[in-house]
Amino acid sequence: MNRFRNARPADADRCFEIEASAYEGNEAASHEKISKRIQVYPEGFLILEVEGEAAGFINCGCAHEVEMSDEEFKELVGHDPDAPNVIIMSVVVDPSHQGKGLSRALMVEFVERMTRMGKATIYLMCKEHHVPLYEKFGYRYLRQSTSDHGGMTWHEMSISL
Repeated sequence: MNRFRNARPADADRCFEIEASAYEGNEAASHEKISKRIQVYPEGFLILEVEGEAAGFINCGCAHEVEMSDEEFKELVGHDPDAPNVIIMSVVVDPSHQGKGLSRALMVEFVERMTRMGKATIYLMCKEHHVPLYEKFGYRYLRQSTSDHGGMTWHEMSISL
């Protein structure tokens, strides 16, 4: 049975494990960044549990002005929980749980929660091969990002709520 909940400080180890297993090289957030995101904005850190264990998560911050290539924002520098714009930093599912529709379930729940919180827009960056996936979720392609986080090419997308 799947269950959604906000992250707690005790989740940092498992979330870091999932992040490190799903992202390449230094594109994964550090344990310190994950811990800070949980501590600072647990309302924006959604965990999906499968059989009582965290199997995936989405985390974000909020801002009035969106600059997707801002590396400091990944540490929630400039985050304002009352701002209308949501910036997703990670959408990740443990590789052992991939291919089961959990990313879709996470995204649907996340969008519903952000809508209930009165947010206006959600932004994210993804690799080129994920663009069609996010388009299926209703996101629209904006542009290739100026960010070279982790030495990768990223693409910016958004959805209006």
